[in-house]
Amino acid sequence: MFDQIQAKTVFTSYADRYDTGNTLILHKIKHTFRVAQLAERYAGALGMSAPDIDLAWFLGLLHDIGRFEQVRRFGTFVDSQSVDHAQLSGNILFVDGLIESFPNEGLPEDWREIAETAIREHNKLALSDTLDERTRCFAEILRDADKTDIFRVIAEIPFEDRVGSSKGSFRETGEASPEVMDYVYKHRCIPRQIRHSHFEGRISHCCMAFELVFDISKKTVREDGYLLALLATTDENGKQIWTDKETGQLEIVRKEIEKVLGVLE
Repeated sequence: MFDQIQAKTVFTSYADRYDTGNTLILHKIKHTFRVAQLAERYAGALGMSAPDIDLAWFLGLLHDIGRFEQVRRFGTFVDSQSVDHAQLSGNILFVDGLIESFPNEGLPEDWREIAETAIREHNKLALSDTLDERTRCFAEILRDADKTDIFRVIAEIPFEDRVGSSKGSFRETGEASPEVMDYVYKHRCIPRQIRHSHFEGRISHCCMAFELVFDISKKTVREDGYLLALLATTDENGKQIWTDKETGQLEIVRKEIEKVLGVLE
């Protein structure tokens, strides 16, 4: 049987090497455990075997381990301003050898190959066409779990606390470009290179809902309310958050998402 407690201990010991007083580090630790729980839940809902469910949980635990070094080196989670965090995670684990510190008894025999591929692919705009069916399934579970919790992260954590030193590289306001909105109408995720403002980033994060794969993931996102919070156009006092044009665009985003997920409230 896979030892989740020992795996958590190893992960925590690694994270403790970094500045846990840094809000970016603290947020990433919470995100990691949440993604692991979600991946475990999704794998269970798909009827996977116990070893495969453990592997799904393990992928969630490992997927962002490069984020800590990213923050230490660059002070940001914005990959375009620093480094591809998925590749850094894969390198730290499978090139530098951190993976050897973690338990693996009880995992399926092919766990290592699946883990490295899923971790390196988890932040890509689309999965590689060369993945075999089994690896693709695990990668999709991880990506769905990651997206599910990213909705929470964006809804709960202030913009400046998420982007760190990269805050100044984003415009605070400004309606989304026609190019960004074209991705909305096509029900696709938005490439990071065409996002240039805080508002376009908000739309981009919402659009991750278009590419959720599993019914259990979609059900979780509908029910937990975080995506709905991201689509809000007024604050708790009823004051409009965005400009009229931005508000109209966000309402379009919500309608298009509801075509895919169903009504969000």
